[in-house]
Amino acid sequence: MLSEAPEQTAAPVSVGGGEDKSPSLIGGAMIIAGTAIGAGMFSLPVVASGMWFNWSVICLILTFFFMYHSGLMILETNLNYPVGSSFDTITKDTLGPVWNLINGLSIVFVLYVLTYAYISAGSSIINQTLESTLGIVAPPKISGLIFSFSLAFVVWLSTKTVDRITTILLGAMVVTFFMYAGNITSNLKSALLFDREGAGVQYFPFIFAALPFFVASFGFHANVPSLMKYYGKEPIKIRKCLLYGSLLPLVIYLLWQASVFGSISRQAFIEIIDQGGNVGVLVNAMGSAAEGQFTHTLLNVFSNFAVTSSFLGVSLGLFDYIADKYKFSDSGLGRLKTAAVTFIPPTIGGVLYPGGFIYAIGFAGLAGAIWGIIVPALMVKSSRERSGSTMYRVWGGNGLVYAVLLFGIVTAACHLLGFFNLLPIYG
Repeated sequence: MLSEAPEQTAAPVSVGGGEDKSPSLIGGAMIIAGTAIGAGMFSLPVVASGMWFNWSVICLILTFFFMYHSGLMILETNLNYPVGSSFDTITKDTLGPVWNLINGLSIVFVLYVLTYAYISAGSSIINQTLESTLGIVAPPKISGLIFSFSLAFVVWLSTKTVDRITTILLGAMVVTFFMYAGNITSNLKSALLFDREGAGVQYFPFIFAALPFFVASFGFHANVPSLMKYYGKEPIKIRKCLLYGSLLPLVIYLLWQASVFGSISRQAFIEIIDQGGNVGVLVNAMGSAAEGQFTHTLLNVFSNFAVTSSFLGVSLGLFDYIADKYKFSDSGLGRLKTAAVTFIPPTIGGVLYPGGFIYAIGFAGLAGAIWGIIVPALMVKSSRERSGSTMYRVWGGNGLVYAVLLFGIVTAACHLLGFFNLLPIYG
């Protein structure tokens, strides 16, 4: 999909004491996929319950298309700067201080909000799993602290550590998810999946309320500079990481939507939404719909893996952004400073306000539309005008740039309308 110029590669950078050997393609793809696939996917059926299955499939495919290509635009721009440069550096140089401030606030907001959301979700899922399997009820504040600081230690160690653990987690996620999907497939009801009792029902108007949540579920963009820091200037390899790493979430989201909408009636989502639409509410509803404890257990295991891998991917992007912003060194002490700035604020939020998952995902979609879609389109346009030819160029010319930009503007507008309750999800 790229118009490739002759490759000019730089040696991969050793990150956090890692090896000089070029890392594998699958590791980077797993970082991208692990960042996208997480607790956010549990919000998708809730926010898509108004438009139901057919329209949600169309929206997922369109969102994947635009988010993948905006990620490539970040990569194209980032290649004009030294390895290790993150959004703060490239946005300031391409768009100036005002856009850099807007973009910086958006990045920090969305990454902190998502990190907080995953701490909140991780705490609730751990508690639910312990209660359903061992009968143990742990205080939410304690489980939130344990979840946050144990995974913060992993990010502090190195990107290589995140790579390896995320690869293992995502592999386990894929296995447990497809085992769950295989077990529940025989129980799916086509009448529910295609809402055959909803003749004359309006589905299309609910698309716009769901769009910011769909965007948040493909929010891997903070990891693009991290991949260049990890691999060096190898655009073809990084492009493949972005493609494979974003295709896997698309497939899983499509199967997930089918498994939920084929098990729970559209009318039942009114009660789910009234209860806040949090992860635990949906998991309990799916557990009630599943026939057999084994299927319910698989869903619990998958949800734990999903939240953990997504937390690692999102927090790694925030970690690298903060290190670039404040020029913290990559030494043990420098990474400790970066970790403190990265993890302490969202951990405090997760402990004090543990129930804000669904709202946090929605606000992440708004900020994600700015720094994950609008800013990349503006940056790549500016970069092309200033730098001329690059190591490669995203296909589509200015037409694709303007299409991505329009998609970002529509997504941001949808969230603002939804914030004022002008776009109800359902019910």
